[in-house]
Amino acid sequence: MGNRVSVNKEVAITAVYFGGGAKLKSFPKRMEFDGQEYTFLNNGIRYLVEKGQNLIQLFDMTDGDTNYRLKFDTGEATWTLVNITDSPRAFV
Repeated sequence: MGNRVSVNKEVAITAVYFGGGAKLKSFPKRMEFDGQEYTFLNNGIRYLVEKGQNLIQLFDMTDGDTNYRLKFDTGEATWTLVNITDSPRAFV
């Protein structure tokens, strides 16, 4: 396992893709963070978490070299980069 760095900063998701077979689900495809753009591979993992009456979606994404955990708060419609893990092998 690589080094995990906690970030917890709001980011902009500039593109999404749809996966999940018959039940289409959206996943982040491209992110802007600290003036840089990151493009994810189309093989993320999505988790749903209830927080009170809000639904939080967590996404584990990779660009092939680095793993990213993103959080989408459906109540506030905000994206947060939770952490980054440098890994010699992507999780997916």
